[in-house]
Amino acid sequence: MIKLKFTLNNLPRELIVPDNMRLLDLIRDELNLTGTKEGCSVGECGACTVLMNGKAVCSCMILACQVMDAELETIENAAQDKILKTLQDSFLKTGAVQCGFCTPGMIMSAKALLLENLQPSEDQIKTALEGNLCRCTGYVQIIEAVQLAAGIIHKDS
Repeated sequence: MIKLKFTLNNLPRELIVPDNMRLLDLIRDELNLTGTKEGCSVGECGACTVLMNGKAVCSCMILACQVMDAELETIENAAQDKILKTLQDSFLKTGAVQCGFCTPGMIMSAKALLLENLQPSEDQIKTALEGNLCRCTGYVQIIEAVQLAAGIIHKDS
């Protein structure tokens, strides 16, 4: 067992968990935040993407013990975070949501991109999202959603 201290969605957290627990299981099973999805379990699909210290990571590939003193963010923070909320609204406006399974991971990867670059090119968007797989939309609407959100956020900043 290991005692962890970290920040999740701007709230300090302190938990004791098994030292071999994955971050994904900590988020879903211990904290009951089920927006982060488990897809492939090997870091290939991006459904479990969260932000760790502002960077997109596959939570299925991170051990919970690695988050000591980290700043974590999940899709559940969309209600409080302007970038996540704008991305979420843009995904809805452009029809980028089909079954929705990949959407939380896509949005988290897109936020990581927008934290670094508020005016990404289409190629930069594609690169940022290349670790996120979608079986429904064909990606065109997803790229359009990120472009729309980037424009809104850039205009407001």
